[in-house]
Amino acid sequence: MRTAGRAPSAALSATVGPQAGGGGVPLSLADCIFFCKNKMAYSISAQNFVALSDLHPNLARPSIIGVIIGKTDAKGFPDRRNIGSERFTFSFTIRDSPTYFINVHSWGREEYIRSLSESFRVGDCVTIENPLVQTKETEKEEKFNPPTPSCYKLLLSENHSVVKICSRYEAGTQLLSLLHLPVKDRQDFYSLGDIVANGQSLDGRIINVLAAVKFVGEPKYFITSDKRKGQRCEVKLYDETEMSFPMICWDNESIQLAQSWMPRDTVIFASDVRINFDKFRNCMTATVISKTIITTNPDTPEANNMFSFVKETAELGLLDDEIEDQSKESINLQSIVDIYTVEQVKTKAVQNQGKPEPIYGIIYAYLSTLNIDNNASKIIRNRCSRCRYVVNETSNICTFCSDSPSDANSVFTSFDVLVDLTDHTGTLYSCNLSDSIAEETLDCTVQEFLTLTEGQKTALKWHLLLERSKIYFKGFLSPSSRTGLRVNLLSCKLADPVEASQNFSGKGKKLHCMSF
Repeated sequence: MRTAGRAPSAALSATVGPQAGGGGVPLSLADCIFFCKNKMAYSISAQNFVALSDLHPNLARPSIIGVIIGKTDAKGFPDRRNIGSERFTFSFTIRDSPTYFINVHSWGREEYIRSLSESFRVGDCVTIENPLVQTKETEKEEKFNPPTPSCYKLLLSENHSVVKICSRYEAGTQLLSLLHLPVKDRQDFYSLGDIVANGQSLDGRIINVLAAVKFVGEPKYFITSDKRKGQRCEVKLYDETEMSFPMICWDNESIQLAQSWMPRDTVIFASDVRINFDKFRNCMTATVISKTIITTNPDTPEANNMFSFVKETAELGLLDDEIEDQSKESINLQSIVDIYTVEQVKTKAVQNQGKPEPIYGIIYAYLSTLNIDNNASKIIRNRCSRCRYVVNETSNICTFCSDSPSDANSVFTSFDVLVDLTDHTGTLYSCNLSDSIAEETLDCTVQEFLTLTEGQKTALKWHLLLERSKIYFKGFLSPSSRTGLRVNLLSCKLADPVEASQNFSGKGKKLHCMSF
């Protein structure tokens, strides 16, 4: 990767690292020569800016320029000087070269801090005028903040410091390219399989992870016990060694960043994430913390190999059958309001061709095909407990984990039913009704279903068949699907007759209108 570097006060060595903090990035000698020849070669003239590597407390009114690579939420704390009031703070990390970045902190009134915090995001280029350069206490500073190669930190004053946003044109591609360079050694990371294999021995550890983004959940909001607003978003990661691994985001900044990721087309290098064992789910998880810096689509050989893996899995359709992201825990049904007819779903899918976004909506339709009273083996599958993929029935081996389940706990049974949905405009064939959504629709678990007699299965079938239902769905074009359109049911319940009649006749308030 070739990027413009800083204007150093001394020549770069073959390995540039921090004197305090362990946050430097090793460079080859060729890179060092390149960066020295092109120091501060940005679109904005560099003469007015001080390189981060040259900052020191005795500088008078320094100005710096860089890209934001990390940022925390604005938070309030009790003000010890004014009992009953709060002071607010937030911090961010700015970078101006492959080897140098520094933490910036701001304290002040709530109005000032929130306004400043909301004025820029991770990935923006900013200039900072007149920050206070202060020697950092490394151990204290890096307990809750990203480790940096600088022995200083910057403080912003409401009355004396100014932060301005630069356009991407002003910043220049060489400065913006720093956003794709990890802040840690590109080879210093755990594979997801290594994390799972090490298990609880990694509980509480802070490590680096390189992985692809498989799924980004909807943000969920809540109120804490002390009446503060909170949020949570779960991201599913995968790599060659593990097909599904949860990463949790608790702060608004990382959630907004995650929402920009394109599943199955994004690779991240997450430095300093915390690994924990989730006792409730009996699995390892990663959590984004205040020390974490996430590099989106890093430009490294290891990341390029990951991109190749992502491309191969997409071409082979290895993730098309994934059912984990269909659960209601991952999708907020309340956010789905658009009502479609069958014909509109088909038209919308064609309009969305080439776009990564799936279609979410509601259909009031009949289940016109529901074959649950035939061979149970056609609607019930064994899945690997580790990656949730279908286990080969003949070999009893999980294709992705390359592991032969040795006991009953290695697999679990789930519904995998294909249904047809019909309304007055047409039929959607072979829609997926799977896992917990199928259990809720049929009102029985797999184990309970297997105990039913053939007569009871037929009665259950006709209780739902040809009855108008309110169906939440996710749809997208899929070349591997027999019809070319894959529709996954997110919820399927018998519809309220009045509500269904209003929407079926086009009188519903939220009826989706197609635009041509």
